[in-house]
Amino acid sequence: MHPKREKVGLWMIGACGGVGSTVALGVAALGRGLADQTGLVSALPVFGAVDLTDPGALVVGGHEIRAESLLEAVSGLHTRSKVYTPELIRACTPQLRMMQRDIRPGILFGAGPTIRAMADLDFVERHRSPAEAIERIVEDLTAFRRRRRLEHLVVVHVASSEPPARPASAHGNYHKLVRALARPGSQVLPTSSLYALAAIEAGCAFINFTPSLGLRVPAIQQRARELGVPYMGSDGKTGETLVKSALAPMFAMRNLSVLSWVGQNILGNRDGAVLDDPRTRLSKIQAKDKTVARIVAGSPVTRVSIDYVPSLDDWKVAWDFVHFEGFLSTKMSLQFTWTGSDSILAAPLIIDLVRLAALECRESRSGPMKHLAFFFKDPIDVQEYDLFAQWRRLVEHLTTTAARRSGTPAR
Repeated sequence: MHPKREKVGLWMIGACGGVGSTVALGVAALGRGLADQTGLVSALPVFGAVDLTDPGALVVGGHEIRAESLLEAVSGLHTRSKVYTPELIRACTPQLRMMQRDIRPGILFGAGPTIRAMADLDFVERHRSPAEAIERIVEDLTAFRRRRRLEHLVVVHVASSEPPARPASAHGNYHKLVRALARPGSQVLPTSSLYALAAIEAGCAFINFTPSLGLRVPAIQQRARELGVPYMGSDGKTGETLVKSALAPMFAMRNLSVLSWVGQNILGNRDGAVLDDPRTRLSKIQAKDKTVARIVAGSPVTRVSIDYVPSLDDWKVAWDFVHFEGFLSTKMSLQFTWTGSDSILAAPLIIDLVRLAALECRESRSGPMKHLAFFFKDPIDVQEYDLFAQWRRLVEHLTTTAARRSGTPAR
């Protein structure tokens, strides 16, 4: 089945970061026929009957707190990390410049000192209260959808990670939260949650690709249910955790006892610089460290560490050591090393998630898109962390949807 030619918008929070700019370049390259669909889960033959929007036809916009443009971002990433080719960047330059017209200044309400230090303060607008900032974000999203005549708009949070957020009494009730947000200088929500609430208020599907709080706030989810908006997160599963979620079921199925699983991660780029802050690093580790214990039996000792190595830039390296026990109490071990480009691994998953979220919008579904747990380290409202079980759920959901739309029974 040919991809549906509907106008779907992709709005990225942190649009000109490594991941956001790579997504923009990827969409441009796909639209011009300069790249194939390798890396796109949604392009697999099993989903051939699902009427998904054309990935090269996505209309890109976003918010950014730095003055760096999409073209400058991809050129810089190529220079530092040797991802993509200069020829591809040159060929897609007109599309990147066109997309740049829809990049708007982001907000800093609720941001910590690490993020504020990265912002170009002359580029970011000032607001008296979080409510005022939310109102302006809603206006940006509404104007983009109207200007580009979009049928659906999906907002994806790909900005830098935040430290774990403190719970507040206002988080439990939407009306209490609204009153708290109206207070000048209120810090009741972190930045990621302000964007999430704004997306919901604008009637947009929301995807949190980071470990930040986002819409893991009961009052925001309450509002999403009221407005009939689909959402999902958190923290895209791109590298080491992807491998863990595939390997851990093997030990469980073989009835091998995992005693300990230790992972050491080193990375560069802006993400690494942000995670060099101990409080921010904690939110990432919490998301990464759940997988093994949720899959294998017993109580294995799990450790995850993350270190910033600037020279690696966009390349991430993970070394894992698995200590396990087999027949006759014999102890053995497995080790693996994973090296990958952060942006190249993440970008196609963003495109997948937008295509799949747009399908849910077309089907008028709302609430957590639990079938998308396959894509996340810490999926909302899902306790199944086994990659293969998550895969089965994704395939079943999409094939059932395709069968219903075509009027044929699902197999």
